[in-house]
Amino acid sequence: MAVSFDTFERLKAKGVEAYKRREFLAARSYLTDAAECMVDLAAAAKSPDARRKHEELAAELIDLAKECDRLHSGGRKVKPGGAGRVGPAGKASITGPLKEDESGTDAADWIVREKPNVGFDDIAGLEDVKQEIRLKMIYPFTHRQLAQQYGIAVGGGILLFGPPGTGKTMLAKAIAHEIDATFFVISPAQMLSKWVGEAEQNIRKLFDAAKSEPVSVIFLDEAEALVPARSSEGSSGVMQRVVPQILQELEGFDRKADRALLFVAATNQPWLLDEAVIRPGRLDTKVYIALPDAPARFRLLEIHFGKRPLGQDVDFGELCDRTTGYSGADIRYIAEEAAQRPFLEAIGGTPPRPIMREDIMKVLETTPPSVNPAGLLRFEKFAMGVRE
Repeated sequence: MAVSFDTFERLKAKGVEAYKRREFLAARSYLTDAAECMVDLAAAAKSPDARRKHEELAAELIDLAKECDRLHSGGRKVKPGGAGRVGPAGKASITGPLKEDESGTDAADWIVREKPNVGFDDIAGLEDVKQEIRLKMIYPFTHRQLAQQYGIAVGGGILLFGPPGTGKTMLAKAIAHEIDATFFVISPAQMLSKWVGEAEQNIRKLFDAAKSEPVSVIFLDEAEALVPARSSEGSSGVMQRVVPQILQELEGFDRKADRALLFVAATNQPWLLDEAVIRPGRLDTKVYIALPDAPARFRLLEIHFGKRPLGQDVDFGELCDRTTGYSGADIRYIAEEAAQRPFLEAIGGTPPRPIMREDIMKVLETTPPSVNPAGLLRFEKFAMGVRE
């Protein structure tokens, strides 16, 4: 039965969506099926050049499927062939041009620019982290003449790492806000959806777009998916080319230029990053974003419960002690779930009431911290330079 280009696009899109949800096994399946569609379109090839280009595209999709295998296994090496095969290379071709992927994408179609309105004052706690970022990244921007006088480089790379839900994305936006920079947001999932077949040139487009702004910050979330540790078996052919391109761009910063830029990467799994990307001259500033301490948890409770009606028996001091080991995202979830109880009662006809201590405690009883002690220990070891 003939396979259409629309079928290929549908499978590829489903693979990307599964990747965004971090459902790597499902993503692998869809990407492999998309590659097989590309191979099955071989019969109507119009030219040897089209055949070659789409054979390469099918192979890259399989490489990405293998990358999903690697990510699903927690970064361990994957046995060759784990993602499936698409058949003899000589069989592949396609009935027509690949539209977007073959002709190249317009950077404006996928680069997201914004001017964040969140600053350091909006972030609970992390005072030591904020001060480290000010000293190493922000002050050279805001005091350029002094930086030049003392030979301090402007811009560069910074890695924010730590458990999920600790505010890494908000910190990246705050950095851009503090230096009045244009904030470029890009994620590996967006790259996969647009960049199959032309990853290297689109990385250049991203950096060129950032360099065109007076001051800019490039933010890469889930960095371990884009710059994973390279090995003969553990990373895909696509990543074997993408990682060197990113390293080249990082080293290409002109840190004395008027249009300096800052590259901020965030990850929940820093041990999966390629070692070359975290050496000096690239992501040379590494900042551990730990779980919130007691003052930060108190402030988070104020933020997430502050605009909700609260009973007089709710004591933030007690809750602060009770939420030791919880992340900022955990505390937000607890507030939202506790508010659901009186809300649903009111929908059912009960007179509206405030959120009571019992509501919050019921949620806490069924909501353990999202970060376990063993996982936290691994982050702390990485922060001390121990890579497992």
